Amino acid sequence: MKGTGNDRHAPWRRAKLERNSPVLQLQGVMPALVTPFDAAGNIDFAAFRAHMENLRAAGVTGWVPCGSSGEYNLMSDAERESVLRFVKDFARPGETLIAGTNAPHTKGVIANTLAARDMGYDAVLLAVPFYTKPTQAEIIRHFNAVIDATDMNIVLYSYPAKDGVEIEFEALDALADNPRIIGIKESSGNLQRAIGIATRYEGRIQLVSGSDDIALDFMLWGADSWICGPANCMARAVCDLDRTYRAGDLPKARQIMARMWPAMNILESGKFVQKLKYGCELQGTPVGECRMPLGPLTAEEKAAFAAAMQPIVNWA
Repeated sequence: MKGTGNDRHAPWRRAKLERNSPVLQLQGVMPALVTPFDAAGNIDFAAFRAHMENLRAAGVTGWVPCGSSGEYNLMSDAERESVLRFVKDFARPGETLIAGTNAPHTKGVIANTLAARDMGYDAVLLAVPFYTKPTQAEIIRHFNAVIDATDMNIVLYSYPAKDGVEIEFEALDALADNPRIIGIKESSGNLQRAIGIATRYEGRIQLVSGSDDIALDFMLWGADSWICGPANCMARAVCDLDRTYRAGDLPKARQIMARMWPAMNILESGKFVQKLKYGCELQGTPVGECRMPLGPLTAEEKAAFAAAMQPIVNWA
C-alpha cells in the first residue's frame, strides 16, 4: 500500500483491475439531513416525511442521514437504524443514498457500515472515529480495515474543527487508489486545502463540497456534489445555485451565493444544528428541537438568523 512500505492490501488493487463497474459519481445537492424530534424527544417520522418531501420538491439528488447534522451521536443504535431504514424506504430509484455510519471505534464503524450496506445504501460517510484523535498511520489502518470488512464505498469526511485531527495528504496518498474511497467531504473551511485535493487527486478522489459558505469556490475547483447541511432550511436556494453554476451562468451563481452568504455565515458562527432546525421552522416545516446537551437558541440568535434568512424563505 502506498505510503506504508508493505503490500498487505494488494487484493483490493487486483479487485480494481478486475472490476468493470464504474465508480459511483456523486452529483448535485445531497442534504445532510437533520433528525426531527417531537415534543417528547422521540423521532418524529411524520415530520421527517414532510421535511424530505419538501427537499425533494426543491431538487435534491440524494440523501445523507445520520451525519453530524442529524445528531447521530445523540441517538441509540436502534434509533440510528430506524432512521436509515426510513430514509431508504422513502428514497426513489436514482436518488443517491449515503449513510453516516461513524462510531468511536473501528469495530462499531464496521458494524454500522455492514448494516447500511445490507439495507441497500450506495456509500457511507465517515469521519475519523470520534474522541480518538488518531495519527495518520492509524487513520490509514482504520479505513483499510473498514473496507476489508465491508467492501463498501466510502466518502471520507474531514472536519478537523470537530474531530481534532485532519485527514492529511499522508493518509489520502495511501488511500487514493483504493476504488472504495470514492470522495472526500472537505469541511475544513480552508480553500487552499480544497484546491490541493482537487488537483492532487483528480480522477482518483472526488472533491465534495462541505464548507457551505465557500460552496461556489468548491464548484469552480471541480466539486460536482455538495453534502449540504443548509439544504435542510434553504433547499431551493442551494439547488438553484447548483443548477445555475452547472448551466454555465457564473455571474448569476455569484449573485445567488451573495444572497445566501449572510445566512451561511451565521450558520458557521456556532450552534449549527440548532440554526438548521430553526431555519426549517421558518420555512414552514418544523422538525423540533435538538437533543441535549445541545441547547436552544437565544431570542437574539433567533432574530439574527431570521433576518439573514429573510431573502431565502420565499426563494424565487
